[in-house]
Amino acid sequence: MSGRSSLPLLWRRPLLPALLVLLAAAIFLADTITNLEIAVAVFYVAIVLIAVRYLDQRGVAMVAAACMALTVLSFFLTRAGSVPAGVINCAISLVAIAVTAYLALRTAAAEASAREAQAQLAHITRVTMLGELTASIAHELNQPLAAIVLNGNAARRWLAAGNPDEAGKAAERIVRDAERASELIKRLRDLTRKAAGKAVRLDVNQLIAETLTLVENEAGRSHVSLRTELAGKLPRAEADPVQIQQVILNLILNAIEATSGEQERDVTIVTSAGKPGEIVIEVRDSGRGLSGVQLDHVFDAFYTTKPEGLGMGLAISRSIIESHGGRIWAQPAMPRGAAFFFLLPAGRTGSRGSNQ
Repeated sequence: MSGRSSLPLLWRRPLLPALLVLLAAAIFLADTITNLEIAVAVFYVAIVLIAVRYLDQRGVAMVAAACMALTVLSFFLTRAGSVPAGVINCAISLVAIAVTAYLALRTAAAEASAREAQAQLAHITRVTMLGELTASIAHELNQPLAAIVLNGNAARRWLAAGNPDEAGKAAERIVRDAERASELIKRLRDLTRKAAGKAVRLDVNQLIAETLTLVENEAGRSHVSLRTELAGKLPRAEADPVQIQQVILNLILNAIEATSGEQERDVTIVTSAGKPGEIVIEVRDSGRGLSGVQLDHVFDAFYTTKPEGLGMGLAISRSIIESHGGRIWAQPAMPRGAAFFFLLPAGRTGSRGSNQ
C-alpha cells in the first residue's frame, strides 16, 4: 500500500471520522444489548472496508484492532444469552474482522502496485515516443545536411581550382538542400500541430526526375548506374510532394547502399499505371537482396539491415504512404537484388509523361 497519510484525508472529509465512530458505537450498542446468540459484531467488517478506502495500512490495522477490542468488550458486557454460543459468535466476528482487514489490505496493495505499474508504463511510452521522434528528425535531416557539407567542400575545391562556374553550381545545390531541410523542419512542426499535409495534384514522373538530381552525386561517388523506366500519360496523384519525395529519396539511397561491393551496380526506378485508379512506383537494385525474414520486418521501426542504420527510414516511408491512402511493400528482384514498390491513389489524369 502506498504511504499516503490518513490525517490529511480525514481532514478533507471531516464527516468520515464521526461517521465511523457513530457506526462503531451503534454496532457496539446493538451487540451489547442483544443476546449472545446474535453475532452483531460481524458488521464491524463494514467499518474496516470503509477505512481501507481512506486510511493507510497502519490506520486500517488500528481500526481493525479497535473493532476486535469492542467485540471482546461487548461479549463481557452482554448479560443475556448462552455463553458458549456467545464465545463462538465472538470468535467468528473476530476472525471475520481479521480476515476482512487482511484481504482488504492485500487488495489495496495490489491496486497500488497496478497504479504504479501503469504510471511506469506511461513513462516508458512517453520516453519511447520521444526516442522515435528524435530518431525520425535525425533521419529526415541527415540527408540534406550531409548534402550541404558535401557541396560545400566541392565548392571550396572548385574555387581553389579557379573554376567559379562549378563552384556556383555547388552553391546552388547548397541553397536547394538548405531549403529542403528548412521545409522538413516546417513539416515536422506542422506534424506536431496535427496540421494537414499540403496535398497537390502531383506529377510522379516529374517528382522522380527532380529527386534524381538530389542523388546524382551520391550515385556517381558509389559508381551506381541510375536508370528510369517511366510510364507515359500517368494519372496524377493527390499527395504532398515533399513527403512523397522523401519516400522516393529514401528508397533510392537504400538501393544505392544495397549495391555496395557488387560487380553490377544498377538502380532502376519504374513507374506504371497499375490497376485503375493506382500509380505504382518501383525502385529496384542489383544488390544482395533480402531474406524472407528481412522482407517480413524491413518496414518495422528500428529494424535495420545496416550496421549503422537507425531502422526508421522505411518505417517513416510506410507511414507516409499509408497516410496518403497507398501501400508499400518489398519483394525479391529478378535476377537478383530487391525491389521496393509503393502505390498511390490516382487523381486527375495529367498530360505530362515521359519515357527515358
